[in-house]
Amino acid sequence: MKANVSKSIAAGIVGTIVMSLVILMAPYMGMPKMSPPAMVAGMLGMPLIVGWIMHFMIGIAYAFVYVYLFDPKVKIANTLLSGLLFGFLAFVFAKIMMTIMGMAPGEGSMVMLLMATLIGHLVFGLGVAFTARK
Repeated sequence: MKANVSKSIAAGIVGTIVMSLVILMAPYMGMPKMSPPAMVAGMLGMPLIVGWIMHFMIGIAYAFVYVYLFDPKVKIANTLLSGLLFGFLAFVFAKIMMTIMGMAPGEGSMVMLLMATLIGHLVFGLGVAFTARK
């Protein structure tokens, strides 16, 4: 049990770091500039550092879902496929939640914004899966 808690925390941190790197590099790859931490901080009326802390806490929460629910129930032996599916589901859930919470869709091409967000979540899912299954 303790090992799974540590594994979940580590997987959430790794997945969020990898996703954050993709988000930071996105404008250099022709994708829109995105900043989930800035969105969260703005929504809460808090400093950017609070947005980053919340961003990592959300990533860790998703990793707990992966370790305790997704991985045991969705029996995909291939870690790559497991991570990609989890990342896709995280993307869908995030888009639903952002819509419900009335968050602005962002600037620029909606297609490019969705692609960049999807890529970020797929990379997040891979980071979580490969770390959790170590």
